[in-house]
Amino acid sequence: MKEMIWDHNFARKNGFSIRKARSTESQNLGIYRRDFVCYRSGFNQPRKKANVEHPRERKSVRCGCDAKLYLTKEIVDGVMQWYVSQFSNVHNHELLEDDQVRLLPAYRKIQEVDQERILLLSKAGFPVNRIVKVLELEKGVQPGQLPFIEKDVRNFVRTCKKTVQESDALLNEKRENDLLELLEACKAMTGRDPDFVYDYTLDENEKVENIAWSFGDSICAYTIFGDVVAFDTTYRSVTYGLLLGVWFGIDNHGKAIFLGCVLLQDESSHSFAWALQAFMRFMRGRHPQTILTDIDSGLRDAIARELPNTKHVLCIWHILSKISSWFSLPLGSQYENFKPEFDMLSQLESVEDFEHQWNILVARFGLVSDKHIALLYSYRASWTFSYIRSYFLARTLTAEFSLSLESFLKRILNGQTCLQVFFEQVSIAANLENRTREGMQYMHVKTGMPLEEHARNILTPYAFNVLQHEIVLSLQYATTEMANGSYLVRHYKKLDGECLVIWMPDDEQIHCSCKEFEHSGILCRHSLRVLVVKNYFQLPEKYFLLRWRVESSLVSVDDQNAQISSDDCAQAFHSLTASLLTESLISKDRFNYVHSELTSLLEHVRNMPVINEYAANAAANNISES
Repeated sequence: MKEMIWDHNFARKNGFSIRKARSTESQNLGIYRRDFVCYRSGFNQPRKKANVEHPRERKSVRCGCDAKLYLTKEIVDGVMQWYVSQFSNVHNHELLEDDQVRLLPAYRKIQEVDQERILLLSKAGFPVNRIVKVLELEKGVQPGQLPFIEKDVRNFVRTCKKTVQESDALLNEKRENDLLELLEACKAMTGRDPDFVYDYTLDENEKVENIAWSFGDSICAYTIFGDVVAFDTTYRSVTYGLLLGVWFGIDNHGKAIFLGCVLLQDESSHSFAWALQAFMRFMRGRHPQTILTDIDSGLRDAIARELPNTKHVLCIWHILSKISSWFSLPLGSQYENFKPEFDMLSQLESVEDFEHQWNILVARFGLVSDKHIALLYSYRASWTFSYIRSYFLARTLTAEFSLSLESFLKRILNGQTCLQVFFEQVSIAANLENRTREGMQYMHVKTGMPLEEHARNILTPYAFNVLQHEIVLSLQYATTEMANGSYLVRHYKKLDGECLVIWMPDDEQIHCSCKEFEHSGILCRHSLRVLVVKNYFQLPEKYFLLRWRVESSLVSVDDQNAQISSDDCAQAFHSLTASLLTESLISKDRFNYVHSELTSLLEHVRNMPVINEYAANAAANNISES
């Protein structure tokens, strides 16, 4: 008797199922008795009649079957063990065949993979009977041969819907409370920051729907750096499903600066339009020259309506981040060839070249009917360099700016927090007092040209480095004066196409066909070459945009006299190294010794910790003292 196993497998093979009848528990032994009975054991107790005209009569399967297995736990010789106290496998009803027993409730299970499929089909609007038919077809079984029946699917869907509704109700309540606390935080911020501004909308139930805000520092920054705005909408609250939109500018050091923030319930054109309207109110109605966004038809429509005179550019890094998911699967092994060709095509300077190469690319990779290719082509005037080269973007498409923007977003999105804490994180990150102070790093002159020296005293190190790069490259270009006073400028090796530079001496205007100044606000190598030919020793003031000048820095720049000290330091080092070179060339032993010592010295200096002061100043003082 003790060796007989009376479990689900035994019951199923014998045409019935079992259920737990009773468990008995004590303080010393815990559960010490378990009773298992046949599924038809006992009788149904009569229920109270419902207050309805025709109550449903449910036929009971219970018929008083006495088949059972009772287990008891005892301590024998200090060892706790279970034994069978009663067993009977005698039934007072017919036992079922295998094709019938599988339909008993105990054996009808919906596996997890089937549950996911059922929920997906239910959300798509499939009725329960259609869901069952789809599953039968997918599994290749005859009708009625699934391990569950239509009733099980209906109960599962009903239970899930009820759970989701209950969960949604709790989440909606928490979201409403969180948004209300955020609104209170905005009201409180007006006391700490008198220039702080916010706006919000209410839904039909008078609950906070959308909310936007900006700080006094951000509004001040926009007056200088509001010419180009990046509106990032790539993040969404995992908890509440709210869309986060953040407005950024780029400062004169090439860093992302926070301009404003919005939380939206959805991504509709109407919601985006309200967000843009709120932002323009915050910024006193001044529209940016250019706005950068991700691909979104609703946002595109809203910008066209609310900012009709603003150029709309799609961030190339957003597009490139989607290329793999869009094309790697349909192209397969060809994707590795497609990607570099697409990158090259996006940087073509001529619209005619782009249109021609695009058609070749699409045909070569068989993408004529691809929906993503069609989408990119319809937006081509907003993302390809050939179309946007004349739009002012102030170097917001550079990798450095993208990294700076991502760094800011990571600081404010660190962990899933409540909206009030998120608001405080944004407040701290946006506060100019918490920004890293930009030091006046030593900007070494590379060409010795007077216009380079002049620019160094006006521009920030970031902007000067960009201009200096163009100045150095300008030395490799030849000029040919045309009859009308314009110039053709080309590289001496003709590595790239020639550019046409138009010079108007009356008002000192210069225009290049490459459109670099219109694009970044910094003169190109072609224009610089012509100015040198025209014997300019300083660039005209109009070509030092206020947004790139050191005087426009939002945070005070450390030690405005550091440049002078750096010059003194540079002269001292030049004199010292000249003498060292002369002495070391006298013999091979001297040269080897100097080379070895300088290599060690350089390695030592590179490993020294960076402190918040100017080495150039300190070095100059040490030299003067000695």
